[in-house]
Amino acid sequence: MSVASFTSAATVDDALAALAAGARPVAGGTDLVVGARQGKAPLPERIVAIDRVAELSGISELDGALHLGALATHSEIATHPLVRERFTALADASAIVGSRATRAHGTIGGNLMNASPAMETGGPLQCLDASVMLQSSRGSRWVPVAELFGGPGATTAQPDELLVAVDVPAPAEGTASAYVRLEYRRQMEIAVVGATAAVTLAGGAVSAARVAITALAPTIRRVPEAEAALESSDGGEAAVAAAAAAAAAASAPISDVRASEGYRRAMAEVIARRAIEAALARGRGELVPIPASSGGTG
Repeated sequence: MSVASFTSAATVDDALAALAAGARPVAGGTDLVVGARQGKAPLPERIVAIDRVAELSGISELDGALHLGALATHSEIATHPLVRERFTALADASAIVGSRATRAHGTIGGNLMNASPAMETGGPLQCLDASVMLQSSRGSRWVPVAELFGGPGATTAQPDELLVAVDVPAPAEGTASAYVRLEYRRQMEIAVVGATAAVTLAGGAVSAARVAITALAPTIRRVPEAEAALESSDGGEAAVAAAAAAAAAASAPISDVRASEGYRRAMAEVIARRAIEAALARGRGELVPIPASSGGTG
């Protein structure tokens, strides 16, 4: 199928009008174009480009909270000082999305709305309590990232709603986080298995914990049992092992061309343990390079 209608929006209102008329938004196009070339899905009949809408760009801070415009690229996120210091799991994730070209053009809004259960940024944003603003000609609403994903490749957004921003609240004092994925190669990879951990340390104990699994279920999701194993513990070997085992037990992987169900299930515990250990190490002041997956320098 060829594109019957292509327009370029200059403002958010332009984009919303196009969506109301049935167009699909595209920014970096790194998911849409690749999917069409691989035969996964045809290009939409109507497309509105939003890459020139200045209102959707930028990364800013307000009272320690992080505000991402929908057009913030993975490269911008991965290299931003505030993200690297206080929202480190998100830096880990953005630093390993696709290739350098993908990170330069791919956007956080597009990544979220593509809703892949293997997307890198979904776990970190859930564990960091992020919300997205969805806007249409009818108004706007905030939706927690955890409630945005409806299934593989599907969101709870209405067809005429545009994701315009992502807000992440300021982490509690003593909070550290990490995202780790199983890596076969450094470029053009997507998660075969991934895990995110965010921990808050107080007085040598874990006062709060968030754990999410990636590419192990129809949607990226948190694992309350893993969080409970860490909370009120000393973050020692026994607690980490129990949390990692809980993350593996909560997984419901599939077999595909990249890995079998059995292999994913076996690796779930390993990757969850690595993510938890990296978050704890950062919380204790130890140096864990960004991205945590590869031990690189970001």
